[in-house]
Amino acid sequence: MPSPSQPFLSFSEMTAVLVPTYNPGTLWVDFLSGLQAQTPAPALCWVLDSESTDGSLAKTTQAGLVVHTVQRKQFNHGGTRQWGVERLPAGVEFVVFLTQDAVLAGPEALGHLLSGFADPEVAAVYGRQTPHPQASAIAAHARHFNYPAQCQTRRWSDKDRLGLKACFLSNAFAAYRLSALRAVGGFSPRVILGEDTHLAARLLQQGHAIRYEAQALVYHSHNYSLTSEFARYFDTGVFHHDENWMIQNYGKAGREGLRFLKSEIRFLLHHAPWRLPEALVRTALKVLAYRLGRSHMRLPVGLKKQLSMHKGFWV
Repeated sequence: MPSPSQPFLSFSEMTAVLVPTYNPGTLWVDFLSGLQAQTPAPALCWVLDSESTDGSLAKTTQAGLVVHTVQRKQFNHGGTRQWGVERLPAGVEFVVFLTQDAVLAGPEALGHLLSGFADPEVAAVYGRQTPHPQASAIAAHARHFNYPAQCQTRRWSDKDRLGLKACFLSNAFAAYRLSALRAVGGFSPRVILGEDTHLAARLLQQGHAIRYEAQALVYHSHNYSLTSEFARYFDTGVFHHDENWMIQNYGKAGREGLRFLKSEIRFLLHHAPWRLPEALVRTALKVLAYRLGRSHMRLPVGLKKQLSMHKGFWV
């Protein structure tokens, strides 16, 4: 039986890894160790750094990664990633995106991820995210719910069954076939967040497939405070208002939200029942924040900036 790394052998010389960073903190050492352990190694690794001040750049260069500086005030989730894509050298056919807090789990994580491109219809592959050891029960459930153990390939024909979930994809750990990415215009610089699902939605519409590769694993989770959770869902509401074509083509997120809530209650009953009241408060805040975001055109810019996680979007 072939090794799981073998599908990656034919891709490694054609693959670039791009990582946007800003003060990545203590997890950065683990991130670099995980990346350096990949077998075989990708041909090119770039860090797109937004003027970090925490000393992480010294560790980055020591690890042999190339650093490209992006002005902090010009950072944009879609625009910065597209900036990196447009500067990739000839010969690169696949690009992997990781976030600074996504630690590769095992030396064949990238190999498993890129094995999804063995299907020529697949334009994007994303991997499974498992919670960091320090994740709260609420954060852990979110990873288990969104990243199951079963692999899946999704196409445009699945939208009626899956709704908005059909174009779900996370740039915390994802790879793209560059020819397909460029054919649909790349990442949008106009979105407040969700540049990954925005691109996935366009890829599906153009007849490409999206692959979820459950064997490709990273440690990645967030212990959001109530305030941060509110801000994130406000921005999600802004995104769905501004990109309403996604709702029209794929459907609303309400059905999936109800399924998430039921799953969260069951999970917490078994693992952390004392956090159920907090989870219900979070749910109410999410709904309020999302609705405010969907109605953001009625709010003054100053208030939107206060409510938002991505405040630079409103400058």
